[in-house]
Amino acid sequence: MYHSKITGLGFYVPSNCVTNNDLSKIIDTNDEWIQERTGIQERRHIVSGEDTTTTMGVKAAEIAIERSGVAKSAIDFIVFATLSPDYYFPGPGVLVQRDLGLRTVGALDVRNQCSGFIYALSVADQYIKTGMYKNVLVIGSEVQSTGLDMTTRGRGVSVIFGDGAGAAVLSREEDLTKGILSTHLHSEGQHAEELIVKAPGMGGRWVTDILADNDPNDESYFPYMNGQFVFKNAVVRFSEVINEGLQANNLQVSDIDMLIPHQANLRISQFIQKKFNLTDDQVFNNIQKYGNTTAASIPIALTEAWEQGKIKSGDTVVLAAFGSGFTWASAIIKW
Repeated sequence: MYHSKITGLGFYVPSNCVTNNDLSKIIDTNDEWIQERTGIQERRHIVSGEDTTTTMGVKAAEIAIERSGVAKSAIDFIVFATLSPDYYFPGPGVLVQRDLGLRTVGALDVRNQCSGFIYALSVADQYIKTGMYKNVLVIGSEVQSTGLDMTTRGRGVSVIFGDGAGAAVLSREEDLTKGILSTHLHSEGQHAEELIVKAPGMGGRWVTDILADNDPNDESYFPYMNGQFVFKNAVVRFSEVINEGLQANNLQVSDIDMLIPHQANLRISQFIQKKFNLTDDQVFNNIQKYGNTTAASIPIALTEAWEQGKIKSGDTVVLAAFGSGFTWASAIIKW
């Protein structure tokens, strides 16, 4: 039995910065309204033709691989988390394998939205723990700006999301006191429709239906979110899954050196920080700069925290997420 250890991290965001004031020119909103409800000041949106979910994932992965010291030829497997693939099929995992020039390794796509990166990390961790693979590339990448309702009608959701990618290389670690100590995954599908993009989907409205109806008022292919319901569930599930991880490893809240929460809403992160009585130095947030980048938010934040020297060898790092599905997850890591 082995542990898996994060040996390399990287992230990439588009250069196109969209501020709240920029959005106020096309949507009936303003900087104060957005910051009060979400904490977001700006986000990154791709420029058409420059970036895709795959190309951003590749750019983040190249940085992570270089920092890991692992040769590309030594990557054994790819796990790619996203809700915004370039194509309906195939998924972006195989496109990354192609664009990075990797040998014909397996590539798996994970569709667990906001908790997708932790789910992907868990999959990679199991492969390494069992000895099947030695080095696994894990990516979270999202292009959401092109799928949002950028009108006043959609402002409750569209002001929240941004584009970007983060990546990690997981490698075999024989010291069982280091690396990923445990991961904890949950779902509650009875609330799936509270945060959803309904169409196109083969179980309901497919592309042919949308084209045939040509209904300008059809909102089924835009994200829908019951904001208050999601918030209330998120703060409960975040707390539960963090405590679950701590208890599984005989740790106390005081043992947390750094909490990296999914960047869904700054108010959620602040609620959790207050509930666990954590200091500002123990929680990392960057939603102010990037918005909610869904599966990319944790690897982007984790990379930035590490780059800024906020995560050091020997630290206990906790990752936690909640999102569409409903799904939620945590990971406990000894750095």
